[in-house]
Amino acid sequence: MAAQGDREQASTNHIEIPVYVNVADQPRQQSQRPEDEEDETFDYSQRTQWLRAAVLGANDGLVSVASLMMGVGAVKQDVKAMLLAGFAGLVAGACSMAIGEFVSVYTQYDIEVSQMKRDEMRTNGAATENAQEAKKKKLQLPNPAQAAMASAIAFSTGAVVPLLGAAFISEHKVRLAVVVVLASVALVVFGGVGARLGRTLVMKSCARVLVGGWMAMAITFGLTKLIGSRGLEM
Repeated sequence: MAAQGDREQASTNHIEIPVYVNVADQPRQQSQRPEDEEDETFDYSQRTQWLRAAVLGANDGLVSVASLMMGVGAVKQDVKAMLLAGFAGLVAGACSMAIGEFVSVYTQYDIEVSQMKRDEMRTNGAATENAQEAKKKKLQLPNPAQAAMASAIAFSTGAVVPLLGAAFISEHKVRLAVVVVLASVALVVFGGVGARLGRTLVMKSCARVLVGGWMAMAITFGLTKLIGSRGLEM
């Protein structure tokens, strides 16, 4: 009986330590942080609609107004002429972006409503209540007024950069150089912000936006300079 008790006590105090020959055999630990798991599961395509409107609006405002001011500066050295042209481009561009976005979003809304009605007619009203509720929630997402306001603000944000840069410089050549430098820096920033929010390559996005802006300013400056040198009175 004593020997049996000793064996039971030994088996009770016995502790098994698992030994893994391969690292792959070890149980996987949860090494990911909660924010990493959230990044992996988050669908960044959901940001596409508002991100596209904001980035494109800011880029359009910056490139349009900077190119317009460069074109005027190619034939006129007066700072007032450049500022008036830039301000007119800001107002006209912001209104155009707002109206275009309003019409686009409202047209999309009308198309989705018509499609929902056709689906109901096809199913003879047999759609489930959850499906109908999901469609109604989807229709509430696009807001034409908010989209128009966001586009106008984004365009104005980009357009004001070259205006502020040229407003306080009287020397003509220095003014043109400042407009180009500020526009280039802002293009890199807009491209980088868009790439970070959309989780795309930052360098590629910045380079694409920067080269496009340079081409627009150079073409506008060159063509306007060419027309002005042909004797067109301005």
